[in-house]
Formats: sequence, C-alpha cells, structure tokens
Amino acid sequence: MKRGFYTIMAAQFFSSLADNALFVAAVQLLRSNQSPDWQQAALVPMFALFYVVLAPYVGALADSMPKGRVMLISNFIKVAGCLFMLFGSHPLLAYAVVGLGAAAYSPAKYGILTELLPASQLVKANGWIEGLTIGSIILGVLLGGQLVAPIVANKILAVQPLGYLGIVTQAEAAIAMLIFVYLLAAWFNTRIPLTGVLMRPLPKKMSSLLPDFWSCNTRLWRDKLGQISLAATTLIWGVAGNLRFIVLAWASAALGYGVTQASALQGVVAIGMAAGAVLASMRMRLEDGPRVITLGIGMGLLIIMLIFITNVWVAAPFLILLGALGGFLVVPMNALLQHRGHNLMGAGRSIAVQNFNEQACILVLGAFYSLSTGLGLPTFGAITMFGLTIAGFMWVIKRWHARNCREHSAEVERLLDIARNDKAHG
Repeated sequence: MKRGFYTIMAAQFFSSLADNALFVAAVQLLRSNQSPDWQQAALVPMFALFYVVLAPYVGALADSMPKGRVMLISNFIKVAGCLFMLFGSHPLLAYAVVGLGAAAYSPAKYGILTELLPASQLVKANGWIEGLTIGSIILGVLLGGQLVAPIVANKILAVQPLGYLGIVTQAEAAIAMLIFVYLLAAWFNTRIPLTGVLMRPLPKKMSSLLPDFWSCNTRLWRDKLGQISLAATTLIWGVAGNLRFIVLAWASAALGYGVTQASALQGVVAIGMAAGAVLASMRMRLEDGPRVITLGIGMGLLIIMLIFITNVWVAAPFLILLGALGGFLVVPMNALLQHRGHNLMGAGRSIAVQNFNEQACILVLGAFYSLSTGLGLPTFGAITMFGLTIAGFMWVIKRWHARNCREHSAEVERLLDIARNDKAHG
C-alpha cells in the first residue's frame, strides 16, 4: 500500500472514534435530561438526515477539491456540532449538524481510495478501512461509555475551566473531551497527500447538480452488478445503523444494563465485524461480491434469535458471530460497488449515491422505529421486525441477481470480466 493510505487510515480512525463515542454521549445526555425514549431512538435518523438531503451536492464537492481538504472541513463541522450540543441547542439538532459533517466526509474518505490505489488493491484496502473503522467503533463505544461513567466524568468535571464554561453534567464532560479527538483527526487530514487526479469544478448553478445526481443514481441502479451491490449494502448499513441503538435498548431490557455496560456489547458486535471484514479482504475477490448475499439472509435470522438471549455469556459470542457475518458480507459488496461506480461516474459521485441510498434506508427504518417506540412497540418486537426485514429483503436481492444471471447473462459476465481485467492490470 502507498504511504498516503496509512495517513488516510489514521484520519478515518480518529474521526470515526469520536463519531461513535459521541453517539453514546448523546444518548446519555438525553437520558440525563429525562427526554422520552423516542428521542433517543431518533438520534440515528437525525444523523442520517443530511446524508440524504445533501447527497446531490457532497459527491460533486468531493470531486471538486483535494479530498484531504474536504475531510478537514468536515471534521470542523463535527466540532461545531459538539459545541452546539454543549451550549444550548437541542441534542437532536446538534447531532444533525455532526451528521452534516459526516455526510461531507464520507464521499472523500472512500473516493480517495479509487484515486490513490489500483483496482487490484480495492478489496484489500476496503478490508483495512472497514476493519479499522469497525475497530474505531469498538473503541469509540467503549470510550463513550467510559467517558460518561461517573468515575471518569467527575474527574473531567473537576477541571476548573469546564465549570466556567457551564459544562456540569457527565455527558457534557464526555462531549467536551471528544472535541479534541476530532481536532486530532483534522490534523491527520492536513497530512493526506495529493493524488494528482484532475478535479471536476463545481457548476456555476448548483441547482444543476440535482438532475446530475439523479442521473448518476439511475445509472447505478440500472447497472446489472451495481444494482445488486447497491441494494445489498443499502440494506446492510440501513439495518446496522439502527441496530447500534437497538443493542443498547435490548441490553437495557434483557440484561438491565445502563449506557456504560450496554456500550461494551456494541463493541462486541464490532469485534465480529472487524474479524469478518479482515477475513473477507484476504479471501474474497472483487468479482465475488454477489456470492455472499446468502449470508445476509442468515444474518437477519440470527438477529431474531437475539430476543431469546438473556445471559451475557451467551450474548457475547452470539453478537460476535452476528457482526462477523455482516463484516464478511459488506467488504466485497462495497468494493464491487465502488468499482462499478468509479467506472460509471467517478469516485465522489458514486460514493454520494451510495451514501444517499444507505442513509435513506437508515432514516426510514430509524424514523419508523422511533415512531413505533413512541407508540409503545416493545424492544423485542423491534428486533424481530429488523431481523425479518433483512432476511426477507436479502432473499429478494438474491432472487434479483439470479434473474439477472438468467435473463442478462451476457451483460453480467461482461461486467464481471471488466472487474477481473481491472484487477489483473491494476
């Protein structure tokens, strides 16, 4: 791997570390404010909001300037969201601002891989990036859980300047510390090398980006390989994005855990995802993505089995297995999707299309879960719903790909040959 790849990895690690720790801190902030349960569930769709709203624009932005600079600006937006959360804004609105930074960050983070590395290294690079991201999720939720724990938070609050700033609760102390993690990620952003890829200037009329985005979205959904990988990754991340809150809710209902203890179980899921992602990066090829769809059906069925577990010693290995299936599934699918998108429309735009679909799924499922919680749906019912959703739609995607192979076999084989040839000549 080129040296710049490791700088990207470091920047991504610290930014994602802070993102995941902040989620735990935001949940604790809402609980300490005696906010209703539906607001805690609404954190997930609020984070996804700007991914969906700004999807037509962030991809073009990522392609219009060096992607390291885009990542730097995005981290400062996340810092602004933390400051809003600390100084008077409603936590849901402030968390949406952090989501704005993440929405701008993502196309640059993934798009730079296709600029820096050949196609032959995309699966390996995705494995490392996803594995490292999942590692940051593990440490992030653990960090967030520890920062809001009384023994740690009270030591932070003992620092006198925080009191002068009006930072007095344990959740606020955690958020204040996470600002420094975002600033460390921003420093790494300044060290990302230029790739030499020609920038695509933004149009004079930003409104013209909307039809361009929908054209890119349509193009990827019509591609016989792109549509399958896009559908699979959309569903996996849509469910995974909401599952991180559901794990907190399940741990509270089934095990009686608070935020600090429950956040450790989120980390257990992420351990499995990291292992699955690294294994996929070593064993799977770029063209192998559609072969792993069946694992998605199994993942959905395993989610349903979670409702029968009430012992943490059974839950821990079960959650590791659940995460491993997701990690093994998403890496080859993600790499194939990036490859098709890069060939069809360019890295930044293709990642923006991917983010739009994935975050729209998170937004819809999260909004539905939040509404259901507000109307009294029990946690176990929500888990069952999510499990059935992923298993059922993965079965539909598997049948969809099988039909493509039957009815459009020549086109599918041609696209697979392109993937094989790009890998061979990368």
